[in-house]
Amino acid sequence: MSTSSSATPVAHKRLEGKVAIITGGASGIGESTVRLFVQHGAKVLIADIQDDLGNSLCQELNSPETITYVHCDVTSDADVKNIVDLAIARYGKLDIMFCNAGIGGLSELRIAATDNEDFKRVLDVNVFGAFLGAKHAARVMIPTQKGSIVFTSSVASVCCGDIGYAYVASKHALVGLTKNLCVELGKHGIRVNCISPFAVATPALRSYMGMIEKDEVEEVISSAANLKGVTLEAQDIAQAVLYLVSEESKYVSGINLVVDGGYSTKNPMITNAIKSLFS
Repeated sequence: MSTSSSATPVAHKRLEGKVAIITGGASGIGESTVRLFVQHGAKVLIADIQDDLGNSLCQELNSPETITYVHCDVTSDADVKNIVDLAIARYGKLDIMFCNAGIGGLSELRIAATDNEDFKRVLDVNVFGAFLGAKHAARVMIPTQKGSIVFTSSVASVCCGDIGYAYVASKHALVGLTKNLCVELGKHGIRVNCISPFAVATPALRSYMGMIEKDEVEEVISSAANLKGVTLEAQDIAQAVLYLVSEESKYVSGINLVVDGGYSTKNPMITNAIKSLFS
């Protein structure tokens, strides 16, 4: 389970004394961010519904005073309120809310065939869950006049096509939520940002693609990537989140940080059409 981000010591702990909540923190990008935040001196509360994975991560890191797992359904106002209140009760403050929990939904690409209940479920987790995280974080951050909120969106927030409607709609919505919150909360010293990764071979994506082996999924991702010779990994996104919540970005707010190796910059349609003439 260990990753390089948790094994490598750091000379300068960029989150020393900070308190963070990470939703969806038991696996994937969330897990890598938990490891990195702890490495950089933060006290972290993991909010997830994957109890076995969350508890296992806490046991592995073996630092009860630093890391806590709390069962939390991000679509439940009571659950989200509970973990925020726990952070205040245990540590006296909340500095960072990383709203990372999300689901992909069904892979149907035709709107006429899109399942209504699945569409609602994806928006419930991805958008309403993030809204609740931000709402309760703001509740305790406003009195202290500081804090950082980050949402996990997707490259699907800046380019579309061949992706399910619910997922695309939810990830675009998070960018709008980021910008609106940035405007409101700026006067309280609270920064709000969003991160939009290209595909990462997390357990969730591997399951979605019907592939078990991480290397197999990464090969497919790399074949579609714009930037060659390097593979995007969960810890790369964790490093970007670390930047957004640390003092290095103290005047950065309202941005959608796209980590996609230039994928969204390129439109391959014309090239593909020309190639098809000679195939």
